[in-house]
Amino acid sequence: MDESKIRDLDSAIVSAAKKIKVLSALSWPLGTEEKFLEDWRAGRRTLPVINLNLPDLTTNVQTLIGLAETCDRNDPVEKFLYETASSYADAARMIMAAGTPEFTKLSSRIYGRPDSVYKTQSFSAVESARFFLELTDSLLGNAAIHKPIVDITAEDFASWMKSEVDEFFVHDTVEVMIDQAMSAKALASSARIRVRGSALFSQLDKDQLLFHEAFVHSATQLNGKKQRNLQCLGLGAPRTTRTQEGIAVMAELFTNSMDIARLRRIALRVIAIQMALEGANFIDVFQFFVKEGQTEEESVRSTQRVFRGGAVKDGIVFTKDAMYLQGLLEVHTFFRLAIKECRPELIRNAFSGRLTLADTLRLAPLFESGWLIGPTYVPLWANDLQRLSASLAYSAFIANIRLDKLYLNRAIEFEEELKMQGV
Repeated sequence: MDESKIRDLDSAIVSAAKKIKVLSALSWPLGTEEKFLEDWRAGRRTLPVINLNLPDLTTNVQTLIGLAETCDRNDPVEKFLYETASSYADAARMIMAAGTPEFTKLSSRIYGRPDSVYKTQSFSAVESARFFLELTDSLLGNAAIHKPIVDITAEDFASWMKSEVDEFFVHDTVEVMIDQAMSAKALASSARIRVRGSALFSQLDKDQLLFHEAFVHSATQLNGKKQRNLQCLGLGAPRTTRTQEGIAVMAELFTNSMDIARLRRIALRVIAIQMALEGANFIDVFQFFVKEGQTEEESVRSTQRVFRGGAVKDGIVFTKDAMYLQGLLEVHTFFRLAIKECRPELIRNAFSGRLTLADTLRLAPLFESGWLIGPTYVPLWANDLQRLSASLAYSAFIANIRLDKLYLNRAIEFEEELKMQGV
């Protein structure tokens, strides 16, 4: 390993990638969603007109491609640097292509498509999403399941979040600030967590966003920034988004923070992106969300996330939201395999920076040697590998039970069979 070359490449990639901020570049002008709803309610059902002020990132792309070409892809660290530089180059090209079919092509390369079928499986994210929607449709009508009370203001939420992150990030300062221009309820980086000022929150929202945004997204980026030998682990390259969101959604499940409405939102976004890829426009997708039970305010924000590519029709789609479900399936399966193959250290290493699952495997010897350091911040659910291993081992076993062969009254029949057998 040529450490001098790696150090120079690492520093140069960090410098070239700094200006490439996907979500900031694609953010819609403030008030666009409100204007659409105002027109909609007045009977003026017209598509939003979006004009984005896109940065010129040509020089950054050229620099990143040049850096990638100098990497020796047979070396695990240089392979990581190659993938990171290439990912940022694709992201920069995608930003500059906003509003064109090339945008969707590059988005699909970075984040994937919802209709892609896994090589070793027989289903896609769209099919998984439909399964979850069918399952939750029947549950939502059950009177035993109560809707959460949504009455916590952004100010109260931010104050509570700040106290929680201060207690967790004992060696660092993570600010919590209110932002009126966001479509998501919260977004996290290593330095700050932004909260949408117009949002109201439930107790479930508090838990979901704390474990998802703070204890995964902020934590992994802070851990990456503490790496002495590989600064790029603190960047959050677009190629790592799928794995990072998968870990974050898995955190919601393992902390019992996931509720039916949240699971449905994730699944609905997958279906909506597929609809848009097939030609549905902004109004079509908005009506889909409304029909599926979201409020008009929620629906317009959900639809905006699908069409962040600067166009609202013709299959020009931002596919990022489709990979929350894909990432969850991949991370959960990878963690189960890590336990099955007696490699629990891979789970902990996944929190050591912004990594993909493949990165954790390729870089494993460097964590073992100490060239890369383990994470400073790991959420409680993942920090105790004894408990996590038990949960994942049980999950691996229970997946073998075929529910399509069973039904509730089978419990009565089984009891009677035991009596007849003299048990």
